[in-house]
Amino acid sequence: MQSTFNCLIDSFIASKVGLAEDFLHISLAAQLKQNLITLYSARQLVPAGIGNKALPVQDHLIRSDKIYWLDRAHGDPHENSFFDLMDRFVLFLNSTCYTGITGYEFHYALYEKGSFYKKHIDQFRSDKGRAFSMIMYLNTEWQEGDGGELCIYHSDSVQTIAPRNGQCVFFESSRMEHEVLITHQPRLSITGWLKR
Repeated sequence: MQSTFNCLIDSFIASKVGLAEDFLHISLAAQLKQNLITLYSARQLVPAGIGNKALPVQDHLIRSDKIYWLDRAHGDPHENSFFDLMDRFVLFLNSTCYTGITGYEFHYALYEKGSFYKKHIDQFRSDKGRAFSMIMYLNTEWQEGDGGELCIYHSDSVQTIAPRNGQCVFFESSRMEHEVLITHQPRLSITGWLKR
């Protein structure tokens, strides 16, 4: 995994947005995708809010995805394998880049057909704890024209990233405005934040 971690960090240093194609191993991505589909079928996902986790506000004109928070307390072996991967990445990030990350939070996200998330940044005005945003995609056989691209707004350009299976996107939560374009197929991911 060290080469994948290096790829993510090196691309982040070069362009302010880290990308790693196979951050999630194909088998773990498949297991997490099945978890998400099962939770969705059981109506366990809830409409996502804007604002902080304690006081979310739902505004479907801004954001229309559905989420489910991951937690080791669930006792799910695949979620726990994901958390083990995050623990290794945080240790690597702290030891190589001295970032001072002390925790994280992640949720499943499902964008139904026609869903989107308008331009925003991930850090709250009232809580500066989020240091880095991470998105890991769970979409096999994603095709051009399926929509759901992540658009990241740099000072002089817009970077568009297709939500391909296993890929990870990494950027500073307080700096990079971004949005999710309207999706024409169900779009699955794990999204979260590394925190100080």
